[in-house]
Amino acid sequence: MDDLLIRPLEPWDTDEAAAVWWKARHADAGQLPAAIHTEAEVAKWFAGVLLPDGQTWVALDDGRIVAVLTLDGDDLDQLYVDPAAAGQGIGSTLVDLAKDLRPGGLALWTFQTNTRAQAFYRRHGFTEVRRTDGRANEEKAPDIRMVWGNHPERLESSA
Repeated sequence: MDDLLIRPLEPWDTDEAAAVWWKARHADAGQLPAAIHTEAEVAKWFAGVLLPDGQTWVALDDGRIVAVLTLDGDDLDQLYVDPAAAGQGIGSTLVDLAKDLRPGGLALWTFQTNTRAQAFYRRHGFTEVRRTDGRANEEKAPDIRMVWGNHPERLESSA
């Protein structure tokens, strides 16, 4: 991982980045609900939505994409690491980048079943501010809102 390069998503990255998202999303079926989009739809989303939005970064190790980070305003919207590269600090490096880019605070959603992600984000200073029944997400799966820093939702939850 000494050669890790982090840079914005480029047009030629979208298929490879989508494949990393897909692999990571399906690595452990017990942690995440089933994806509701096909792999081809995910690739179209990367090319048609995430690329033009300009808030997606990729981490490359030895020239291949091993992780994807997307910010949506002050939301850490996507963070997926290739299962073959997991446990090497790449996710932590991307969280640090997100914090540097959004020093005023970040928020994110994670599924209630994704206990590994919850533990990961807690280690990085995120705290839970609410739980939902999942009615508002595409998967209709119960989720958790977590925040870091001086995000406005932290202030609301402590008021």
